[in-house]
Amino acid sequence: MATEAATTASKFPEPDLRPIPQPPDFHPAIIVPAQDNGLRFWQLMVAGSIAGSVEHMAMFPVDTIKTHMQAIRPCPIKPVGISQAFRSIIKTEGPSALYRGIWAMGLGAGPAHAVYFSFYEVSKKYLSGGDPNNSAAHAVSGVCATVASDAVFTPMDMVKQRLQIGNGTYKGVWDCVGRVMREEGFGAFYASYRTTVLMNAPFTAVHFATYEAVKRGLREISPGYVGGGEEEEGWLVYATAGAAAGGLAAVVTTPLDVVKTQLQCQGVCGCDRFKSGSISDVFRTIVKKDGYRGLARGWLPRMLFHAPAAAICWSTYESVKSFFQDVNGDSTTA
Repeated sequence: MATEAATTASKFPEPDLRPIPQPPDFHPAIIVPAQDNGLRFWQLMVAGSIAGSVEHMAMFPVDTIKTHMQAIRPCPIKPVGISQAFRSIIKTEGPSALYRGIWAMGLGAGPAHAVYFSFYEVSKKYLSGGDPNNSAAHAVSGVCATVASDAVFTPMDMVKQRLQIGNGTYKGVWDCVGRVMREEGFGAFYASYRTTVLMNAPFTAVHFATYEAVKRGLREISPGYVGGGEEEEGWLVYATAGAAAGGLAAVVTTPLDVVKTQLQCQGVCGCDRFKSGSISDVFRTIVKKDGYRGLARGWLPRMLFHAPAAAICWSTYESVKSFFQDVNGDSTTA
């Protein structure tokens, strides 16, 4: 009898005991999709080269003003603002002086950014362990890319800055290169390399941390307007996040940028020449002659340079990458 009742119950289960379907787990966190772009190494280098060249060439006049503000001449030193530096350049040297050294920048920025972005993409791929949200991997990859790209960029950056403040001291890029080689030796091209790496390492860390944070914040606030959801972030996200990251990183690392400018421009147009290339020696000289405010010289044009420059660079880089992805897709389907 009991067995029959059990059999009947199993055939006709009570409605109250029926299992209720459970909704799937909901996790509101926005996850950045993995970047498996399938691009070849040379395509990453081309994208980086174009992005770097466009960035630096577009913002070159602002960089010239910053260099003039940071270069310390013999005492007494008076505070120099952006408008004052701009008027001084135009009045004494003419508008063309704002672009003096741009060819040196072009020769250095293209190859350096090709190295930078390609090293960054490769390092990120291997260090992230397949996790696209690994901020530590992004930061370390950026530092590795910086060390490599600065080795390419530093010599031409030195030539560029000497031409910017030279006021006719050099006839051009190759005249500057030849005279520096004869008068100061090959080491002069890398006099600021240690300072440049020490500056760009925290710059990169701050830049990428801020970039990822702002990008994630924009997608959380308005994913429908700034990039089209998780599949595609859009140029506006890259530009906005890049501008915020570039501006903040530039302000934080200005003191080291002042030291770098001093090392690269020493002995040119009355700029101090240092007995040693040590960073501490340059720091002490700047503080002695101009006080601690001297370490902040040029922070505003530096920020005004790096904020739009980063926006231009990231937007251009991602656009060129998208172009190559379309080309690779067409080749695959053909």
